[in-house]
Amino acid sequence: MELELFLNRLDTDAKSIEFPDVVALVNRLYIFVPTGFRNGDIYNEAGQNSGSCRIFAFARLHDLSVEQTLSLFGAYYRSDVLRNPDGDSHPNIRQFMKTGWQGIEFEDVPLRAKT
Repeated sequence: MELELFLNRLDTDAKSIEFPDVVALVNRLYIFVPTGFRNGDIYNEAGQNSGSCRIFAFARLHDLSVEQTLSLFGAYYRSDVLRNPDGDSHPNIRQFMKTGWQGIEFEDVPLRAKT
């Protein structure tokens, strides 16, 4: 039920989504296994940028669009990236904006549902 409510909120009020809340939801519903992943030209080793890894894995698991996935980053996306288009903060978000799902590759399965 919690997941359904969250996904509905993502569809109806994406601007209210905040990164820490998404990470907390993922941690409640899934076992996270630190996994190396590629995001376009960026390689993240296992344990590096684990928040981004959680977000991308959750979004892929639920077949979210690029825009829905970007919304999961909350203020990091809306404020830090969109308001500073020429900045260099949050490179994983900026790279995903360029390459979308075509650029994401996980070395292993980062999320496993809790039973």
